[in-house]
Amino acid sequence: MASSDGKTRDLVTTIAGAGWDFGLTRHRFHDIERPLGPHYCVYNRRLMACCFDQRSTIDGYWLLRQKVAVLNTGELPLQFKGPDAERLLDKLFTKDITKLNIGRCAYGLACYEDGGLLVDGILLRTAEDCFWYAQADGDFYSWARAHAVGLDVEITDPKIFVSQVQGPNSMKVLTAASDDGMPDPFGYFAMARVKFGGQELVITRTGYTNELGWEFYTEPHHDADALWQHLKRAGEPFGIDIFGLDAMHIRRIEAGILNAGSDFDHTTTPYDVGLGMFVDQHKSDFIGQSALKNAPKETRLIGILCAAEPHIGAAIMVDGQTVGKVTAGAMSPYLKQGIGIALMLESGYLPHTGVSVGCIDGKLYKGQLAELPLYDKAGAVQHGRLIELPMRD
Repeated sequence: MASSDGKTRDLVTTIAGAGWDFGLTRHRFHDIERPLGPHYCVYNRRLMACCFDQRSTIDGYWLLRQKVAVLNTGELPLQFKGPDAERLLDKLFTKDITKLNIGRCAYGLACYEDGGLLVDGILLRTAEDCFWYAQADGDFYSWARAHAVGLDVEITDPKIFVSQVQGPNSMKVLTAASDDGMPDPFGYFAMARVKFGGQELVITRTGYTNELGWEFYTEPHHDADALWQHLKRAGEPFGIDIFGLDAMHIRRIEAGILNAGSDFDHTTTPYDVGLGMFVDQHKSDFIGQSALKNAPKETRLIGILCAAEPHIGAAIMVDGQTVGKVTAGAMSPYLKQGIGIALMLESGYLPHTGVSVGCIDGKLYKGQLAELPLYDKAGAVQHGRLIELPMRD
């Protein structure tokens, strides 16, 4: 069984005792989350809170949509440092890394030689010869090490933890928390160094929600408790609170943001899942380039709307025939219906096509395919151009 049966799932909780958690790492804000009763998934061998006994997932969703929410993620920043850092990363990623300026970020996709996707994440250029790659769940470290043989580059895990601050009030919180106010410039995919209560840290204008937001990077030398208390005090007038991955999961499906390992994997190319715009075929040789040059360019990924929650792995059917599978599913409090993402067996299926969708109760429901994102197709929310807040019933 690839995942849960739709009725139960297996998560991690904190209990008394010691042993058999040797390979797992707690987030720097673990003790902050602990009183809330967190239940964790394992992501990059790090614990990331999916939900809390003391927090409702629906409340978390509306916190994200109407105020400002903080998710302490399991993303794993790796550091690439040395004269050949750029050369290696340009070989590993489908995007032209030589064009990435210091103080900027880029979305980085890595592929296998056959064009299948390995991992995605956010690449930060912190100096001419130094990069951080905040990767999604996957085995990128060993892959990078294997391809770095003969190059003058050091690849390390600097023990950095990423937290997301997302929602319509997120920039107000940043302005209040930063000792020197809002960094300028701080446009989309920018990186900046700011001080929170005297502690300097890296922030980026990125996120996983398509809401207005930013992320901050907690390093080993930071006093994590003082950092959180400072951010909490600055954010309290704007409604800041911690939320879990389950709430973010709803929003990321609405936004058409993909999850490594479920929406794409080694069997899909960037083109299969609508990420072809992040492949720079004109650049110098990169892993998977030849295969991608000859790969079909049409996407097979599309959204789903139906009356119940689609079950990951369940069939998408037309006229009794399986034509695809569900890769993500949730109930949307905003759209008031089941939403999901589907990977079709073939390209060419259009929005509004009637389908039957396998849902978490084991039944098939009538639904339709839909263009992603499911709304805000121009990205006005994430760029701060849409200030009208959605209403909760």
